[in-house]
Amino acid sequence: MMNDVRGRFVWYDLVTNDPKAARDFYGPLIGWGTEEWEGGDQPYTMWTNKETPLGGVMELSEEAKAAGAPPHWMAYVSVDNVEQTVAKVKEAGGSVLHEATEIPGAGSFAVLADPQGAAFAIYTSANEESQESAGEGQTGRFSWNELATSDYKGAFSFYSDLFGWEPQDAMDMGPGGIYQIYGRGGAPLGGMFNKPDEMPGPPMWLYYVSVEDVNDSVKKVTELGGQVLNGPMEVPGGDLIAQCVDPQGALFALHSKA
Repeated sequence: MMNDVRGRFVWYDLVTNDPKAARDFYGPLIGWGTEEWEGGDQPYTMWTNKETPLGGVMELSEEAKAAGAPPHWMAYVSVDNVEQTVAKVKEAGGSVLHEATEIPGAGSFAVLADPQGAAFAIYTSANEESQESAGEGQTGRFSWNELATSDYKGAFSFYSDLFGWEPQDAMDMGPGGIYQIYGRGGAPLGGMFNKPDEMPGPPMWLYYVSVEDVNDSVKKVTELGGQVLNGPMEVPGGDLIAQCVDPQGALFALHSKA
């Protein structure tokens, strides 16, 4: 069982400067509910999809703001042991942004950066079961986890060693280079690619949420005060995607099946 949890995306947090406004945006857009969590030192609201928790929203700390961190989404990947994984990340040239921390009764986590600088988080549950959050074909769930980086081959090698992710299709995007799909147990989890020069910012992860119809959802994005950066566009296989930014400035993406 313990080996089975390694490498799963299990939780998604939105860290933002206005949690209430974020709830008012994503609730109507995606159809998420919310549930207050009383177990921590600071206010924390869980996102629920059909009453199943899949992530949370909390306020960007003053320390993070001072360091220049913008509102952002952060995914947690399940590992057997947080402290051992932190040590492996350091050995592999990554860095620690938030040291291993225990959440009483829930588990432990750490926030890290890969050798190219993209931030991600790891989590070990205090419970035997650890639910995979990327539910294929379920609306309201995160369905794709995409890394835009400066060295996708180096990044894939790092994450493969860390999480056991396997290479799947490598799609040639022409001038855009190779898009490397990765997964676990034969199921795809997302893709990695070298970000083009015109894409601003450092290497980063982008998370896609499954919706009924991207065409309808992008209209809601603008109605609710967000912005559509790219799309809707069709990807190989006929699915639709769009990359967006919420009213507070956090990047996210939408995905609907063909």
